[in-house]
Amino acid sequence: MRPVIPYVTAALLFGLGVYGVLRRRNAVLVLMAVELMLNAVNLVLVTADTTVQAVLPHSGQVFALFVIVLAAAEIGVGLAIVLQLYRLRASVTVDDVPLAEPAPAVAAGPASGRPDAEGAVR
Repeated sequence: MRPVIPYVTAALLFGLGVYGVLRRRNAVLVLMAVELMLNAVNLVLVTADTTVQAVLPHSGQVFALFVIVLAAAEIGVGLAIVLQLYRLRASVTVDDVPLAEPAPAVAAGPASGRPDAEGAVR
């Protein structure tokens, strides 16, 4: 078997996944693009396992299973984050997600009427 076709297919799938991660604004579509990239890696691992004589038999297939487990965990955590983001903001647009902590609010205004450390009422 010539491994050129699976490698080219994996490269196209990976490129399409990178394009999806970089260009999409919807968080669910970004997760789908990441899954596409992980599936491209699985295709490379299985193709390399069948074409290259390795010291450990079926090592590419075992690594592909680990990638599948990793992808399942990533989707579980990612969808939980997306659902919580939708509940808070009613949108899953990636551009609207604040990446920094909000600055603490400084109390400015009339006096609170409580005594401070010296006992003076402000």
